[in-house]
Amino acid sequence: MIEWKNRIVTIKKQCELLSVARGSMYYKPKMNNNDDTDVMNELRTLYGECPSYGYRKMTVALRKTGMIINHKKVQRLLNIAGIKAIYPAKKTSSRNSQHKIFPYLLRELKIERPNQVWQVDITYIKMKQGFVYLFCLIDVFSRKIMGWAVSTFLDTALCLSALNDALKHFTPEIVNSDQGCQFTSHAWVNVLQEKGIAISMDGKGRWADNAFIERLWRTIKYESVYLHEQNTVEDSKKQLARFITFYNQHRFHQALNYNTPDAVFASGTILTKKELFAHFSLQQSVQLGVTMI
Repeated sequence: MIEWKNRIVTIKKQCELLSVARGSMYYKPKMNNNDDTDVMNELRTLYGECPSYGYRKMTVALRKTGMIINHKKVQRLLNIAGIKAIYPAKKTSSRNSQHKIFPYLLRELKIERPNQVWQVDITYIKMKQGFVYLFCLIDVFSRKIMGWAVSTFLDTALCLSALNDALKHFTPEIVNSDQGCQFTSHAWVNVLQEKGIAISMDGKGRWADNAFIERLWRTIKYESVYLHEQNTVEDSKKQLARFITFYNQHRFHQALNYNTPDAVFASGTILTKKELFAHFSLQQSVQLGVTMI
């Protein structure tokens, strides 16, 4: 044991006798002022504000607040807290080289009425444990969701169940999809051809060809999925059912001059904002008249 106040044997000699590196005697351990619990709480707050941040950006955000912490510790604490950045994953479309690919029919096509073009696609919804697949069909003109289905299986049956339900009420002129094997399958193609529906498919790697439904996925996830905990498949179905009803009937759509998809689909026209406000005034007058009577 080193005696700092020993005047007979110097510190240097004591270190030599004990085979201890002299430099280690002057080392002062750096105190870590960042309690793991405090850091994890801060990470949860950051995740609520920026759910797309990974551990690198989280590290920068923490350093900005004055915390001295490295990315390895941030990554470890994120794993412990079960926090994972939101980013595209789980590829839902894979092409079957033996299936027929149909040409893209929407290029320079002017879409000017309901049921002229439907677009379809599949995405995945993350749950507390695992995930489910969501399939939707939308009418491009009105952005109305014409049908949807949820399943833990990524197969053609998921798509056909929603398609057949939608076709009981309306029939589109064209259905556009990507080149996924679900949409090139004989079962899917046969249903469309029997109804006299033209089949259109995006070019390989051209997600923008199906841009309307890609925008729908962002809306559903940012305005519903990411705001509500999804514990089970039933939880996902119930929450999606509520949001899709809201989306069709009540959500103001900027691309539709703030009309709702249901209103545009029913009328076949997109009112200007001035016409929409005038319509609101008329509705209020009618309601007020009914109330007074």
